[in-house]
Amino acid sequence: MSAFAKSIREANEALGRKMCASFISNGYKTARYAATAEEAASMALELIPDRCSVGVPGTVTVREIGLMEKLAEKNCTVYHHWDPTLTPETRGARLEAENKADWFVTSSNAMTFDGRMVNIDGSGNRVAGMSWSLGKILYIVSVNKAERDLDSAIARARNSATPPNVLRLNLATPCSKTGQCVDCNSPERICRVLTIIERAPLGRESHVILVGETLGY
Repeated sequence: MSAFAKSIREANEALGRKMCASFISNGYKTARYAATAEEAASMALELIPDRCSVGVPGTVTVREIGLMEKLAEKNCTVYHHWDPTLTPETRGARLEAENKADWFVTSSNAMTFDGRMVNIDGSGNRVAGMSWSLGKILYIVSVNKAERDLDSAIARARNSATPPNVLRLNLATPCSKTGQCVDCNSPERICRVLTIIERAPLGRESHVILVGETLGY
């Protein structure tokens, strides 16, 4: 590891561990720091028991760390609506199953140093699950998504997270051309539901894993 890479890793760890303390203060049952994606997946597997149901919404991070395949190895039933075999008629039931699972595992578009999460959705299914899924909730978020304050976090969600998602979905919104939000009125706009989670949702057990590697959008 180069001296440059080592210094980045140490800075990420210092920030991540400080933010873990903020999340604990904000009511999350656990908040842990993982230096690598592999460590993050191992921590998630420690939390999630064998043979339970797990809902995974539209999150690149959870897929990047290989968690869905590892959950299948634990004989967990994984519900996700990115399944290419779904039809328009069956997709709605899958979205509902995600939110009713024993565990809801997701990431976040942005977070603040003091432990708030900011997310933007098109249909709202993911942000609904992040605050109102029926089971336990696990947020896996890389520290590259951390911002000093709420305004910066909202700007990150709009300008850093949304344009890549638009391109992934092959949509023709202005941000697919500019690479940044222009607050458009496009019918294909996916910035439609903005949520801020200031504290862990009431009535559900919530956990956070912060990751030192760059993941997701």
